Amino acid sequence: MNKETPLAAVQQYIDAFNRGDAIAMAAIFDVRGQILDGMAPHVWQGPTAASDWYRDVLIEGEAHGASGYFVTLGDPLHNNVTKDSAYVVMPATMKFDVNGTKVVQSGAVFTVALHKTADGWRVAAWAWAKGANKNQ
Repeated sequence: MNKETPLAAVQQYIDAFNRGDAIAMAAIFDVRGQILDGMAPHVWQGPTAASDWYRDVLIEGEAHGASGYFVTLGDPLHNNVTKDSAYVVMPATMKFDVNGTKVVQSGAVFTVALHKTADGWRVAAWAWAKGANKNQ
């Protein structure tokens, strides 16, 4: 795993999400981590936050006929590192299918706080601010 920089850790987390690899997502997530998302229950925290959130994504997606999630990150708007803490904010685009219709959510913002451990950078918390959905 490449967790040598905060940006590498964030990209590794997103790559795991894009593969649907909840185990790899959890491996890069801090055990005290937190997630804030627009999907209910909106907050996940603790050692199972990443896997609990991903489970809920799949449940929510199934209820709405959504699948095939894929996130692309843009260049960082903020990439601040202070000792063993980092704050990264990146524009994001998510593509997915809803009942066979391709949807692009552009203009989203992915905000991530990270903590450096002996094993490298770990995601301590993240928040996703939705963009606008457009059918393709």
